[in-house]
Amino acid sequence: MTDFDRYTSPVPVNAKDNEEIFMKKRCVWAVGVDPLYEEYHDNEWGNPVHDDMKLFEFLILEGAQAGLSWITILKKRENYRKAFDGFNPEKVAKYGEKKRAELMENAGIVRNGRKIDSAVRNARVFLDIQREFGSFDAYIWGFVGGKPIRNKFKTMEEVPPKTELSDIISKDLKKRGMNFVGSTIIYAFMQAVGIVNDHTTDCFRSINDMQKG
Repeated sequence: MTDFDRYTSPVPVNAKDNEEIFMKKRCVWAVGVDPLYEEYHDNEWGNPVHDDMKLFEFLILEGAQAGLSWITILKKRENYRKAFDGFNPEKVAKYGEKKRAELMENAGIVRNGRKIDSAVRNARVFLDIQREFGSFDAYIWGFVGGKPIRNKFKTMEEVPPKTELSDIISKDLKKRGMNFVGSTIIYAFMQAVGIVNDHTTDCFRSINDMQKG
């Protein structure tokens, strides 16, 4: 198997005459792991997110990932949505001991007390930020002037685990009272919600984005 074969995942796309087949080349991390990973890579990772509930969802899921693989979290995502009331921060912020005990018994999520407590704590801070800025979207995108940072890394080895900007955001969120928002977690969050676009230059997503301008 050549490097090209290993890092290129074929996805047939029917042309108008149903005869032409094209190949989509993806970022290395999304290839050969799980179809769920490919779907996430193709349709979500790096796409700008401006919906507050969606931003809250990724914030909680990235925190839940700490020490685990992202595919583990993706496989539990629907369970998380059900367990955490669709990631409605107003509802999560009101969770008490009874709900915490219920979540700790839920095998469909990561049953880590510190992470569950963090989700509730962060929901309350999330609401504080909404009240101060009008929306969490206005707050988080304000760090980049509302425009995504489009990097042009050729390989995933070039992609940093964190940046000066993720350090700044992490520090501010911690100051406001959030936890499980270290710089590495925040950079992953930034990638997930499209604040930064780290699709490698040979990835079809990167090529498509460049063509769109």
